[in-house]
Amino acid sequence: MPFEFKKTEIEGVLLVETRKFDDRRGFFVELFKENQMKGIPNFVQGNMSFSVAGVIRGLHYQINPFPQGKLVTVANGRILDVAVDIRRSSPTFGKFVKAELTPGRMLWIPPGFAHGFQAMEDSVVIYFITHSTYSPQHERCINWNDEEIGIDWPLKNWILSDKDALCPKLSSAEINFI
Repeated sequence: MPFEFKKTEIEGVLLVETRKFDDRRGFFVELFKENQMKGIPNFVQGNMSFSVAGVIRGLHYQINPFPQGKLVTVANGRILDVAVDIRRSSPTFGKFVKAELTPGRMLWIPPGFAHGFQAMEDSVVIYFITHSTYSPQHERCINWNDEEIGIDWPLKNWILSDKDALCPKLSSAEINFI
């Protein structure tokens, strides 16, 4: 089986290891196989971004009724990927899981989590979205550097969008996940 699903410290977030086939030409990795995805819902949208080393994107989510799950990986490069639990009744509310992703490693982030990453080197990030397509009126964010959450971003040459730099802290973010 090309996919190995590993539980993380937070229920529902999974590290997905795939078989990577390397040779002198490069590599090949299967990203998705419907019959082996262990309960990950069908995808409704696929996205790709390029980020130079130091870029932080996030922490993003969509509120109900348009939540999103994300299966995140990189086609090239290396990122620190982060999922923050924003389900208010969860015993892990405000806690996060982080994983270094390279080609062949993926992180499944279900609805009810804010997502962000830092590019550790120039990186092409691919993520598949479940449940709902992008809805600008339902998009929300949490401050990437909120002390209450306490993410230690490894590269200190932070590069942010103007929008991400202005996100509210978790304590004042609009969240409607129970």
